[in-house]
Amino acid sequence: MSFALASIEHAGKSIGCIEIGDRFYPLESVAAGSGLPSDLITLFASWGEHFAALQEVASRCVPLGGLARNEVRVLAPLLYPGKVVCAGANYFDHLAEMGVADLRKESQRLFFFFKPPHSAVVGHGATVQYPLGSQMFDWEVELAVVIGKRSRRLTLDNALDAVAAYTVAIDLSARDFNNPPNTFYKLDWVAGKAQDTCCPLGPRLVPAAFVTNPHDLSLKLSVNGEVKQDGRTSGMVFDIREQLVTLSNIMTLDPGDVVLTGTPAGVGFPKRTFLKVGDRIDAEIETIGALSVQVGEPG
Repeated sequence: MSFALASIEHAGKSIGCIEIGDRFYPLESVAAGSGLPSDLITLFASWGEHFAALQEVASRCVPLGGLARNEVRVLAPLLYPGKVVCAGANYFDHLAEMGVADLRKESQRLFFFFKPPHSAVVGHGATVQYPLGSQMFDWEVELAVVIGKRSRRLTLDNALDAVAAYTVAIDLSARDFNNPPNTFYKLDWVAGKAQDTCCPLGPRLVPAAFVTNPHDLSLKLSVNGEVKQDGRTSGMVFDIREQLVTLSNIMTLDPGDVVLTGTPAGVGFPKRTFLKVGDRIDAEIETIGALSVQVGEPG
């Protein structure tokens, strides 16, 4: 049976759930006696041994009723991920709109930056804070990968074995903070990319076993109902395998780490069109779902 994983708030508690259709089944009750942990981050710590048990539990869930969507508040699916690592400038059409002249793959260099996992990650329906003092708050829809196996020195042949699940991410950026004027270091990724609430994730985690081809999924992002981005993951410069190989040569990837894999064309910067307080952002990825947030006042 196909299922997803989600985190919800119900009766004042944060609960890890199996999600099937429009219902949520708390792991603490439906998985009792199965040996499965009730929190999602611990699930990913031993994903290889837990996935089969999850499938068995999921097959028995529907008759139990579960919780309806209007009874719960959906949270970020991983409340406390490990590292949140993001690939920069990783779609050919995005490179083009940002003014890169040489679009050949061999002319590109795969690079990454971090977002702080506890303060940046928020869930579906959240209000994100407009960065204090920014005038260029921008959007990016991204396919996010959740790691399910401690990994170092991955290869192209085994890299996808490290992926436990996929989710939708919105990478929010204060573009004007990325480029500090008259400084020798040229780029400031922390000021531009690591603001509080700048990494919405969700609304669910879809196990990798249920995503037939992560390299050919549609991605869309709208602001106030107007489509801004409409692409496919096939437009990546460096695919997910290549990203994980490079990352695992730099650092150990741990279960519960999240990797954002880049964004297609349609961001605000080239047209100098940016977010403002009150805007609604809707991001959707095929087979995974839709993630929506609202832009609020500076925190």
